[in-house]
Amino acid sequence: MSRIRPTRAVRLVAKREINARLRTRSFVVSTAVMLLLLLGYVALQAFLAGDRETTRVALAGQAQGIATQLENNDRHLKIVLVQSESDGLTQVRDGDVDALVSGSASRPRVIVKSTLDTQLRTVLDNIAQQQVLDAQLYSANLDPAAVHQAVSATHADVQALEPVDPQAGTKLVTGIVVAILLYISIMTYGMFVAQGVVEEKSSRVVEILLATVRPVQLLLGKVVGLGLVGLAQLAILAVAGLIAGGVSGVFSISSVALGTLGWGLVWYLLGFLLYAMLYGAAGALVSRQEDTQAVVGPVNIALVSGFVAGISLLTQAPHGTATRVVSLIPLLSPILMPARIALGAVEPWEVALSLVLTIALIAVVTWAGARVYRNGVLRVGSRVRLVDALRR
Repeated sequence: MSRIRPTRAVRLVAKREINARLRTRSFVVSTAVMLLLLLGYVALQAFLAGDRETTRVALAGQAQGIATQLENNDRHLKIVLVQSESDGLTQVRDGDVDALVSGSASRPRVIVKSTLDTQLRTVLDNIAQQQVLDAQLYSANLDPAAVHQAVSATHADVQALEPVDPQAGTKLVTGIVVAILLYISIMTYGMFVAQGVVEEKSSRVVEILLATVRPVQLLLGKVVGLGLVGLAQLAILAVAGLIAGGVSGVFSISSVALGTLGWGLVWYLLGFLLYAMLYGAAGALVSRQEDTQAVVGPVNIALVSGFVAGISLLTQAPHGTATRVVSLIPLLSPILMPARIALGAVEPWEVALSLVLTIALIAVVTWAGARVYRNGVLRVGSRVRLVDALRR
C-alpha cells in the first residue's frame, strides 16, 4: 500500500480526531460543566465586588441621638428607631434587626443575637471615643470643633511612584481565569492524546494506520486534531466569559480583555503542542489503559506544579522576582505567561524570551516524542522502557 503525502496524512488524521471527539457526549458534558464553573466564578467575583450585606441596627433611648453619625460613618447600616429596649430586644430575637444599641453616646450598650458586625463595632467605638474626647476638651476649656478640624487636616504625605491602575482587579480576575482555562484544557486534551495512542495500540488499529502514514505523521495529526477540538471548546468558554463578565460588570469587553484572549490563544497552541507530544510519547510506552496514568504521571506533575505555582504567585506577588523567573521556565510558561500578560506585569523582552525558550523546547520534545512514539507504538505487551524507546 503506497504512502500518502505528509501534509495530507496529518490533515486526514486530524480530521478523523475532530469528527470523533466533537460528536461524543463527553465533549458536550465537559463543555457544559466548564461553562457552569466559569459562570459561577464570574458570579462569585461580581458578588464579592458588590456592596457588603446591609446591617440593620435598632436604636433605643438616648442612642437615637447618634443615628446621623452612624449613617454618615457607614452607608451599609440601616437605622431602625424603636420605642423601648424591650421592643428592640424582641426584634433582635426575631431576626428583624442585627443589633440593638441603647445607652448614651459615650457608653453605648449593644445587644446582638450571636455576633456583632466588625464594621459596626468600629463605628460605635469611634463615636464613643469622640464623645469622651469632646468631654475632656470641654473640661480643658478647648473648642472640640477646632481640635477636630486640626486633627482631620493632618495626613501622611503619600507619594506614589506609579499611578493607581483602575483596572487592576479586572486584570487579576482575567489572568486567573485564563490560567485556569489553559490548565484544564491542556491537561484534558493532553490526556485524550495519551489515551487515544494507547487505545489504538492495544486494538492493533495503529498497525493498519502505519501502513499508509508514518508514525510522526500519525502522532502529529492526532495532536493537531485534538488541539483544534480543545481550541473550539476554549472559544465557546471565552465568548461566554466575555459576555458574562460584561453583563455582571466584573470586567468590560475592552482592549485589555481582547488582548488577553489573543495571547491566551497563542500560549494555548504552544502549551498544547508541547504537552501533547509528551502525552503522546508517554502513551506509546504502554499497551493497556490501566497503565496510562503511571506513564503520564511525570507530565501531570509538571503541569500541576505550573498551575499551583502560577495561581499562588499571581495572587501574592504578580510583580515579584519569583513570578518572573518561574514564568520563564518553558514547561510553566504556557500557564503563567498569559496570566502575567493579562495583569500587565510583564516586560516585552520577557514575552519574547519565553516564546523563544518554549519554541526551542517544543522542537526538542517533538523530535524526542516522535522517536519514542515510533519505537514504542508497535511494541505490544509489557511496558517499553523510555531508554529503549529513545534508541535508534
